[in-house]
This record gives sequence, C-alpha cells and structure tokens, in this order.
Amino acid sequence: MHALSRFLPDDFDPAAGLTLLSGRGAYPRIFAERARAAGTDVSLIAIEGDVDEDFVATFPRDRVIFVKLGQLGKFLSSLEKLRSRYFVMAGQVAPKRLFGGLVPDLKAALILARLKERNAHTVFGAVADEAAKIGVAQLDARAFMDDQLASAGTLVGKAKRVDAFALEYGVRIAKECARLDIGQGVVVSGGTVTAVEAYEGTDAMLRRCADIPKKNPLYVKTVKPGHDYRFDVPCFGMRTLESMELGGIAAAALEADNVVILEKEKVFAEADRKGITLLGWNREDFS
Repeated sequence: MHALSRFLPDDFDPAAGLTLLSGRGAYPRIFAERARAAGTDVSLIAIEGDVDEDFVATFPRDRVIFVKLGQLGKFLSSLEKLRSRYFVMAGQVAPKRLFGGLVPDLKAALILARLKERNAHTVFGAVADEAAKIGVAQLDARAFMDDQLASAGTLVGKAKRVDAFALEYGVRIAKECARLDIGQGVVVSGGTVTAVEAYEGTDAMLRRCADIPKKNPLYVKTVKPGHDYRFDVPCFGMRTLESMELGGIAAAALEADNVVILEKEKVFAEADRKGITLLGWNREDFS
C-alpha cells in the first residue's frame, strides 16, 4: 500500500506527472487539492462545456488543455504534451451531451466500431488501453480521497431511526440492481421498493420520491461487483442532501470504503442541521 493513498500503485511516483481529465462538480477540485498537497504535479485536460471555469483558473495556463467530447486523438496527444505518466478521470458530464453532443474523431470512431457493448466500462476501458499504449496509466479515482470515504457505523444522527429490516432489504435490492448494471442506489420503505436509480441519476430518483407514498424511506447506495473505480466513483454530497430533503427522505446508508462523501465535514454538518441520518455499512455484513 502506497504511503500517500491506499488506492495508488506501490510504484507510484509523485514527481512523474499526473493529468486530471475533468468534468464539472466538486470531485475534480477536491482531488486536485489533495493530490497537490501530497506533492504531485497535476495538469488538467478539461472537457469543453463541462468544467467549472473557477477550477480551471487554479492551474497554470500552460498546464491546461481543452478537449471536446469524442476527441480521443487529441486527448492522447495532450497526455504526451503534458508529459504525464498517470491520469485520472473525475467530474460529471451532462448525460444529454453524451448522446446528443458526442462527435467522435477518427480514433474514437475506430474504437467504438469494435465494441459490441457500449457502456462506461467498455468505452472508458478502451480509452485506458489506448493511454497505456503510450505509457500513461489510469489511476483509481479514489486516489488521495481516502479521508473522504464513508466508514462503517453511524456517521450523523441516530442509528435507531433506521429500521434493521429496511436496511437489510435495501442493501439486498441495491446490490442486485448494481449487479444487473441498472444503477447504484435504491429507496426502500420497509420491505417495499420505492424507487430505483437508473440512467436519470441519483438526484432525479431522490426528488421524484416526493410524489410517491412512503413511510420512513431509506436511501441505500452501493457499487456493482468488480466495480472499476478508474471510471466511476459513487459520490454523496451537498446536492444529494438537498435532493433527499426535497424527496422526503431522512436517512441514507452508504457502502463503507466505496462511496466518497464530497466535502465530508460540510455534508455532516448540513445533514445534522436537516435532521438526516447517515450511516455506513460493510459489504461483508450483508453477504
């Protein structure tokens, strides 16, 4: 295990150069802050239209390159130009742009043409393979984020607010939905499935619960078996709390060591203020 983070390879060299392929949101900012604090030289490849300008401004201009969605060839040449040995993907891209705004260049089109299944794992896995061919390794996106992960036990509020059966049932349903690659979260009310997360994402699922009859609902978040954290890290943040409140959900159970709580102290304080209970659960306790 590397001293800087347990999610880094043992031979990680902080002086070798790391490039962040960034969308929008808090994750890229927090990641960059922690990586820099660990003494790592961080450059930025920013996705046009999906990155926060204030975040871009924290990098020297000669360490920033903009790419459009689908410009795989430019992305790979940018990694070489920035002299990076590692890269990390972090942040959100608007779903409508993935389907309506994606114009693949020749390199991307060739890769897409040979994929039988087109999902995050296959598409981004192919990108990682292409980067590896030029000597750039993609890292687990939890690197440097160790202190932001959910831990087991009661995090905020009182555990007695969460019914033990609802928790067991919710974890079982969430794990099965994740295994089927439907989504990573569910809302249950006792032994009833209230809502299931799919392509619409966490916030939309939680907010539509406002119109669904329920009693003591519980939001459960997990990951699928063999989840690849290079491409996707389940997150819980301030916006999630807001969505829970709007959806009438006062408790959440997050899988320990697998869900990142963005701006953890701020989230805990806000959850406490809103009367929302947060707890972490271990996968081995629900096998």
